[in-house]
Amino acid sequence: MQQQIYSNMAGSVWKITVKVGDVIKVGQEVVILESMKMEIPILSEYEGRVKTILIQETDFVNDGDILLELE
Repeated sequence: MQQQIYSNMAGSVWKITVKVGDVIKVGQEVVILESMKMEIPILSEYEGRVKTILIQETDFVNDGDILLELE
C-alpha cells in the first residue's frame, strides 16, 4: 500500500534526510523545512520504503504539499 508524507506548514526545503529505497519508521525525520529562520523537522506518520521524493532541497512547499511517497 502506498502512503504519502505531506508538509504540515509552508517553508523552504532545507534538507532531505532520506533517499529513494530507504526504509523508514514511524516518527523518523524525513525532511527539514526552514521557515522564519527556524528549522522544522517533518516526521513520517508511516513506516515503509521511500518510493518517490517529490521535492528538492531549496524548493518552497505549502501546507499540504506531498513531499514523499512510500511503498
